[in-house]
Amino acid sequence: MEIRKYNSDDIKQFTDLMPDLGYPSSLDEMKVRMQRIESNPNYYTFVAINDNNLVGMIGITIHTTYTNNDEKIQITSLVTKKEYRGQGIAKALIKYVEEWSLKRGSDFIYLLSGKSEKRIKAHELYKFLGYEITGYRFVKCMKK
Repeated sequence: MEIRKYNSDDIKQFTDLMPDLGYPSSLDEMKVRMQRIESNPNYYTFVAINDNNLVGMIGITIHTTYTNNDEKIQITSLVTKKEYRGQGIAKALIKYVEEWSLKRGSDFIYLLSGKSEKRIKAHELYKFLGYEITGYRFVKCMKK
């Protein structure tokens, strides 16, 4: 398996992965979304490729906060194709981002995750990899 930076040639397989993330999207929607993401220098997308098939992805953002001058990396999306789950792909993607972050001089990675039953296996993986629960997420959706 190879892990590398996303490129626009991946768009079709990337779009096919979105239902497994829980967000089915059309090819046109994903083209717009990925153009926006790729044009933002604080966003990075890495993909896992197995036999020329895109089998997973991880999306991250780089943040600077008011508390200190250290760069913080947020994992914003992580998904493995359903038929490839349980093969260590998500773990490999997280480890790849951890190493990538350290090379940049960033030693702080965090992620936010929902509390639904569907997320239990993901939470177990995060804990296994050394991630700790440190707080809550508060959300307010304000309709336009």
